[in-house]
Amino acid sequence: MSEYSQSQSVGIVAPQTARFSEPLALRSGAFLADYELVYETYGTLNADRSNAILICHALNASHHVAGTYADEPDNVGWWDNMVGPGKPVDTNRFFVVGVNNLGSCFGSSGPLSINPATGKAWGADFPLVTVEDWVDAQARLADHLGIAKFCAVMGGSLGGMQALCWSIRYPSRVAHALVIAAAPNLSAQNIAFNEVARQAILSDPQFSDGHFSEKGEKPRLGLRVARMIGHITYISDEQMAEKFGRQLREGLKFSFAPEFQIESYLRYQGDKFAEYYDANTYLRVTKALDYFDPAAEHGGSLAKALAPASAKFLVVSFTTDWRFSPERSREIVKALIDNRRDVAYAEIAAPNGHDAFLLEDPRYLATVRAYLNRAMS
Repeated sequence: MSEYSQSQSVGIVAPQTARFSEPLALRSGAFLADYELVYETYGTLNADRSNAILICHALNASHHVAGTYADEPDNVGWWDNMVGPGKPVDTNRFFVVGVNNLGSCFGSSGPLSINPATGKAWGADFPLVTVEDWVDAQARLADHLGIAKFCAVMGGSLGGMQALCWSIRYPSRVAHALVIAAAPNLSAQNIAFNEVARQAILSDPQFSDGHFSEKGEKPRLGLRVARMIGHITYISDEQMAEKFGRQLREGLKFSFAPEFQIESYLRYQGDKFAEYYDANTYLRVTKALDYFDPAAEHGGSLAKALAPASAKFLVVSFTTDWRFSPERSREIVKALIDNRRDVAYAEIAAPNGHDAFLLEDPRYLATVRAYLNRAMS
C-alpha cells in the first residue's frame, strides 16, 4: 500500500462560504461590490494562529483540495496525495485552507453567479480577473479567518504563480512560498496555446457571446476542443508514447472516427470536461494566466519585481514539463538569489510532464515534506 494511502485522508469535508460587501477593486479598473468565496479547511488553527497554509489552485481545480464529500464519496480532493494526516502537508500540524478563486464555476462569485445589479447570471458580463485580484481576495479571506500571516502559501502551475504573487504583494503576511511547476510569466508559445483554446470556445455557435445559459445552451464543442488542446500540453511526449504510442483501437478504418488510442483518450477527456466546466470561466482563467507578469512593471526585471519579498522559498520543477520548463523555475531562483533571499530549488526527474505536480512521485512529496518540516522546526 502507498505511503500516502486513503487511510490518511482528512476524511469527510464540507465547503464553506465567506461573503464580502466591501468593494474589491480589480486590476482592470472594474469593481466587485459584493462577492463570495467558497473554501474548505483541514486541520486545526493553533492558539497563536501561526500554522496556517494557503493552497492556491490551478486552472480547472477548486477549493476541494483534500478529502471527500459525504454525498460524493468518489469526489476526492485534487491534491489529496499532498494534504492530510501524515502527508507532506500534514493536517496534524497545519491548518490548511483551500479557496476557490473569483471567476470560477465551483461556487465563488463568477459567470454562473447572480449579478446583484440585474438579478440574472453574470455570464459574459463578469469582469476579467487577474492573479493579483485573486490574491487580494484571498487576503480578505485570511482576514475573515483571523489569519494575519500564513506559515506558507503554495500551489502548482497557476497556483504557484499565486504563491509568487503573495510574496510580492503581501510580503509581511507569508513566511514561506512554495512555487511548484510554475513560471514568472507565460511564454509566447503558452499564450498561443491559450488563444487557440479560447478561439475554439468563442467560435462555437452555442457560445452566444457568452450568454449561452440564458438560452439553455452550452458551447460543449468549443470546451471539448479547448480541453483537448490543453491536455496535450500537460503531459510529456515520453508519457504519451509510453501510455498510447501508435496503438489502434480496432485497426484502421480509413475514417475520421477515433482510430488511435490517443485520439479516443483526448475525446474522452474533452467530453468529460465540457460537461462540468463553464466556458466563460475558462476564458477568464486563461486570460489571468496570460496577464501575469510581475516583472513587466519593473522594466522586465524579475529581480526588481521580487525585491519586496521577504519569505523563504521552495521552487520545484519537473524535467519533462515543457509547458512550464525547469528553465522558467530557474529564472525565479536566480531573481531570488539576486535579492539574497533564502531559496531551495528541486528539479525532479519525472516522466509525467506538467501534470507531475499533481501526481504521487515519492521524491517530490519527500521534498515538500522535508521543506515544511524544516519550516516548522
